[in-house]
Formats: sequence, C-alpha cells, structure tokens
Amino acid sequence: MTSVAAQHLPFDLDDPYRSLSLNTATTKRWTLAEAVDGAARAGLGAIGLWRDRVDEIGADTAAKIVRDAGLRVSSLCRGGFLTQPDDRQTALDDNRRAIDDAATLGTQELVMVVGGMPDRKLAAARARVDERLAQLAPYAAERGIRLALEPLHPMFCADRAVISTLAQALTMAQPYPAETVGVVVDTFHIWWDPALEAQIAEAGAAGRISSYQVCDWLNPMTADPLLSRGMMGDGVIDFTTIGRWVRAAGYRGDVEVEIFNADIWAGDGREVIETMKQRYRDLVLPALVG
Repeated sequence: MTSVAAQHLPFDLDDPYRSLSLNTATTKRWTLAEAVDGAARAGLGAIGLWRDRVDEIGADTAAKIVRDAGLRVSSLCRGGFLTQPDDRQTALDDNRRAIDDAATLGTQELVMVVGGMPDRKLAAARARVDERLAQLAPYAAERGIRLALEPLHPMFCADRAVISTLAQALTMAQPYPAETVGVVVDTFHIWWDPALEAQIAEAGAAGRISSYQVCDWLNPMTADPLLSRGMMGDGVIDFTTIGRWVRAAGYRGDVEVEIFNADIWAGDGREVIETMKQRYRDLVLPALVG
C-alpha cells in the first residue's frame, strides 16, 4: 500500500501537477483505464477513483492499471450510507468491501458519504452513523485505511449526508485515532460556512485532513443542484482564501478535482483535463505554495 509520506509531497510551482488528482467523476464517460491514461498523459500525479469504475474491472486489475501508469490513488469514493434503520448488515458488509478495495488500490483514504434521512428523525440517523462508524473503524485500522468523513452542503442533508459541517465531521471523528478517521475538505460543500477557517485549522491540528477536493459553486445553479459543480473560476468560491487556510493547517496531500456537471461530462475529456490544469495552476496552487 502507498505510504502516507509518499502521498504528501510539497506543492511546487516548478512541478505544478504532481499533486493534482483527476477524480473519475469529472470525466464520467471515461472508463477507469481511459481516465488513468488521460491523467498520466497530462502529467498529473494522482487519480481519485469511484467504486463504479473499479467494480467494472475489479480492484486488482484497477490497481495494476494505475500502478503501471505511475500514478497514485488519492482516494476511493465512496463508502458510507449508514443511516437506514433496517439494513445495518448490508451497509456494514458493503463498507468492508470498500475498505478492502481501498487497501488493494493502495490508497489510505476511503471517502465516506454517510447517508441521508430515512424518516423525520434526524438525530436518530446521526446516531446510527456513530454506531456503525464504531463497528467499521477497527476493520479499517487493521487494513491501514482511513475513513474520510465528508460533510455535504446542508441542502443534501435529507438524501445524502446528515453531516453538513466540518465541525460535525470532526466531532464524529474525535473518538478515533487521526490515522483511522479523518475529514474531507470539499470546497463545493463547505465554502459558505462562517466558521470554516477555525474548522480547517482544527482539522489540521488534529492531523485529520484526509483530502482537499476542489470545484466551484455555480451561480445561478443548474436545475439539478447535484450537477451545479463547476470548473474552478466559473463560480463564486474564493480558492485563494480557502487554500491559504488549508496550507496553514499543514495539509500537503493531493488536490482532487471532482466535478458533477452535465456540460463538462459531455465535453472532450482531454480538453477538460487541460482546462482543469490551467485553472488549478492559476487559481488553486498559488495559495497552497504560499
């Protein structure tokens, strides 16, 4: 498995793309092999994998494709969906499979989208996340995998994630070692939070920042809020300020670009990556370098 040290390389303007990761959701039409080839040809250092693409060919084959291309797997997405009251064992089994796949792929980080509200009992849904996280954490720790809790924007609380802020994610992570449970800093989901600077600092001080994911918040939004992610610079997010906070918090890991956007999905993947590189170099990287 790739070591933590190998993933945490200093950001470098002379080699700007070695810490840049293409999340396979950004080039949704591509197979895993096509996404790996596109990322490698573009000179990126890493790729973030979604389980749908891994499942198409199996984790062993996926790991070999990535390894042969000389890339790192920055994260595997996603585990989670722990809130349903009547499918506890199914959820646990699926997450254990995801943990095993992450270990096979050589990434430390398994992104956890914890699940929404199956009924009107929000507190009960969050309690089930706590309960099931306690059952999964030892299994993950034995395999060297960190469960990376991702807070999602509050508009997704009902259907996707009952964790809406970094503060909530950090509270859920607190009972566990930092190398076992971390948090995801995703600009799309948390840019609006007035307490964000303090929360990023707290996450960094605890060594819990698992991933820094970037994309923009489009204004106006699309008809489907889920597909309202834009390329950096096409929306309202201040990447300079957030990037400085992330750097000050001590994060030196890969930066994933994860975009759900129908227009981007319909475009040429190679052109998408070239635009991604330019926007990353101009808008994101300078704040991380300092």
